[in-house]
Amino acid sequence: MKRTPLYQSHVDLGARMVDFGGWNMPVQYTGLSQEHAAVRTQAGLFDVSHMGEVLVEGEKAEDFLNHLVTNNVSRLVDGQAQYTVMCYENGGVVDDLLVYKRGPNRYLLCINAGNIEKDWAWIESQGKKFPGLTLKNVSDEYCQIALQGPLSEKILATLTSYNLPSLKYYHFAEIEFLGEKVILSRTGYTGEDGFEIYAPARHATRIWNDLLNAGKPFGVLPCGLGARDTLRTEMKFPLYGHEIDAETNPLEAGLGWVVKLDKAASFAGKAELEKAKAAGPKRALVGLKVLDRGIGRQGYEVFDEEGKNSVGKITSGTLSPSLGYPIAIAYVAQDKKAPGTKLKVQIRDRMYPAEVVPTPFYKRPQA
Repeated sequence: MKRTPLYQSHVDLGARMVDFGGWNMPVQYTGLSQEHAAVRTQAGLFDVSHMGEVLVEGEKAEDFLNHLVTNNVSRLVDGQAQYTVMCYENGGVVDDLLVYKRGPNRYLLCINAGNIEKDWAWIESQGKKFPGLTLKNVSDEYCQIALQGPLSEKILATLTSYNLPSLKYYHFAEIEFLGEKVILSRTGYTGEDGFEIYAPARHATRIWNDLLNAGKPFGVLPCGLGARDTLRTEMKFPLYGHEIDAETNPLEAGLGWVVKLDKAASFAGKAELEKAKAAGPKRALVGLKVLDRGIGRQGYEVFDEEGKNSVGKITSGTLSPSLGYPIAIAYVAQDKKAPGTKLKVQIRDRMYPAEVVPTPFYKRPQA
């Protein structure tokens, strides 16, 4: 299995390590519920160095990206990030990703860990249509550390003089941090305020340790993939291989807001997505509250209220640490998507009552 630059740090902290898409990663340290709660109320520190990074540069960089992804890259200003997806010609999702505009014709892409090789092959193949483009897979050169939670800004402020309040959500700055040039991004995958730091891989351990030490008075905890998954599930954030994949188009996944069919560029999958929009989605991605103690997992079937007819399948499910009851994300038939709709989930050999509820499941308290 591959290891991030912080592997030994995780072992030293007593983390339980697991195989995650070929990476040896921490699933938890002190416990999933405790780590989850730290992010919701204080702050948590995540190693996300397994994520991939790709540089896109050259005078055709913007044109290329508008062909590669569904969102409109032309709307970005320097120092802004954008969530988007890239699709195959059939409209299925290659991956979801972040695009960072670093300057005129200079971009950084952040792609999913388990998809790096597949994504890179797709990006390279599409890049051949744009002469003069410079593409570079720099995934091994970067570490990525995420500090997430309502106290993350206060913790970070003890380590940098940079004006953190000026950094808006989905914006970033390239700054000196602990003596190194880093990309400091106000982004995350938890539903909380927070930051993601992209830095040279050789400096991962120092940045990790300094953030943990600075965060101790604020209650920061190192957090594993378990808490990362429960946090994103409570927000109904999609995860590749669960809510989105090569057989799923972004419209049915509720990602129509990042599909700009009106942009001038003809992007990969546009024709099929136009057809899909005209026809209307056959299924909808919804949130379910399971009205018993059963936890629906990926692949479990969803039935109508009588438990007779299958109307969909669960893509992700967990016992919500914030809410105290089981929740799930599921694809269901269009006529079953309205909040309040009663359904049943088959968990092993038993049917559990469930109800469609508004999402996100968890909403951050207003300050």
